Amino acid sequence: MAETKRVGVLTGGGDAPGLNPAIKGLVYRGSELGLEVIGLFDGWRSLMNPAPDVLPLDRETVRRWDRDGGTNLGSSRTNPFKQVNAEGEAQDRSHEVVENIQRLNLDALVVCGGEDTLGVAAVLAERGVPIVGVPKTIDKDLAGTDYTLGFDTALRNISEVIEHSRTPAGSHGWVQIVEVMGRHAGHLALWSGVAGQAHLILIPEHPFRYERVFHLLSARLGESDLSRGLSRRPRYSVIVVAEGARAEDGEMVTIDDRHDAFGHVRLGGIGEVLARRIAAETPYEARAVVLGHPQRGGAPSPIDRIMGMLFGTRAAEAVAEQCFGMLVSARGVAPACEFSLVDISTVRGKINVVDVERYYDTDRYHMKGLGM
Repeated sequence: MAETKRVGVLTGGGDAPGLNPAIKGLVYRGSELGLEVIGLFDGWRSLMNPAPDVLPLDRETVRRWDRDGGTNLGSSRTNPFKQVNAEGEAQDRSHEVVENIQRLNLDALVVCGGEDTLGVAAVLAERGVPIVGVPKTIDKDLAGTDYTLGFDTALRNISEVIEHSRTPAGSHGWVQIVEVMGRHAGHLALWSGVAGQAHLILIPEHPFRYERVFHLLSARLGESDLSRGLSRRPRYSVIVVAEGARAEDGEMVTIDDRHDAFGHVRLGGIGEVLARRIAAETPYEARAVVLGHPQRGGAPSPIDRIMGMLFGTRAAEAVAEQCFGMLVSARGVAPACEFSLVDISTVRGKINVVDVERYYDTDRYHMKGLGM
């Protein structure tokens, strides 16, 4: 009988629907392959704790986890290679991660995360740590895979908010701006904008011009005299904008000048900036809503439940086959994807962005070929 392998699993970065199904898939398939799975709490932070908080995971423990959003193991935006000490100096504490992996007698580590979390995993893999990665990010911007956990659920959530935004916008004759996540990639903005029948969609991959936005609004709404609005349709407009979108003559809008452990600024506010410009420079009233974290909340969609289970299953198989330093990749249209393993270093320095030439009308600021 093959010797049982002890495998740790952690979730890092922003939470995403589909993580709990992935853990369930790992545990279920792992139980068939002789894997003992140990849950590590709060991402990389757990492995910098002298006494890591762990949870043994078996089939009974995770039986209902596929129904849960977020991550039952908790998460954090922790960078072991850049920890600030009491004196404000950056320290490399990655050696503590390696020591704790050894202390816990882990034969392998399954890491579920996005660009930052998997970037840490890629460096540790280069140093000989036996790691398998599972891609997670609602932005769907990871290189090496066509699908990342959380995207479909976030798409569903955003589409519902766009639909709900139509009622007040239509009642008052507003231009309603919906700001969604997407630092460098506009997948969420583009596809939710199409699903929600937004009039304009602004994405990071193509800087926009305010004058063009104003012109497109004028072509749709015409005169601003709302006394004529009851006989005129449409009398409102919806714009979806990614948080990383910017004007040709501007920079990305940030909440403040602080940076996280991976050097990222906190984006947010482009929707409000756009609303103010529209209100000041056109005849139209404008309102902005920033969806923030709720867009990745709630129970996972059927697609994310299925994809999570499949990602976790393939990760368990990779561990059993000792295929370390690899990322589980899904190619094709979810959930009918082809699953394979790619080098985990693929996620470093590369991102998956919207193919503007194929999908985006740079004159119309919308999906190509829809005639909207």
